Amino acid sequence: MAIDQVHDLQQVYRKILHSMSRPGTISSLADNTRKVDFDLSCFHATFLSAMTFLDAEVTFHILSTDQQNLIDKISAYTSSKFAPINEADFIIILREDTEESIQHAFSQCKNGTLIDPQQSSIWIMESSPLSNVGELTLTGPGIQNTAELHTSLTSSLWQARNVRTKEYPLGIDLIITDESGQVVCIPRTTSVEMKEVR
Repeated sequence: MAIDQVHDLQQVYRKILHSMSRPGTISSLADNTRKVDFDLSCFHATFLSAMTFLDAEVTFHILSTDQQNLIDKISAYTSSKFAPINEADFIIILREDTEESIQHAFSQCKNGTLIDPQQSSIWIMESSPLSNVGELTLTGPGIQNTAELHTSLTSSLWQARNVRTKEYPLGIDLIITDESGQVVCIPRTTSVEMKEVR
């Protein structure tokens, strides 16, 4: 693997942090993803996001079945352990996952408590190509006025996400990746509304 686990992952961390502090802002990890030199069953941006944030202190869950090779790779590179979805600190959603399974995962995942709101899950989700022209209107901290976003997540999935974030400071944070190495973040503080279809 040609990834420099210090230099490259620091770059990835800064770019994702930039997008997390400016929800709806799409950052490119393409220069870093090109250095991933082995086959994966996930987007390279997804794997680099996992490598950046996972370590021996946290756990992760991959929603898709039959992903033992990916589980082993993530564990090998991060020392993080696989855990059931209701215990996992990070939840990884691949493009192949069905809407029904993701809906179920939203209802099961850690959402924090009023005493420990940080005891919630961070989701790394794969999408079709991301763009800032789309069906979503974002408002909230870090956004000047409003931002637009397009992902492949359905309106019902966004509604399920909104249910989990309606009682702030409880909620989940999303890191969304695409195949070209783009990444966008939707923290729990961001309001997400679907535009009305005319």
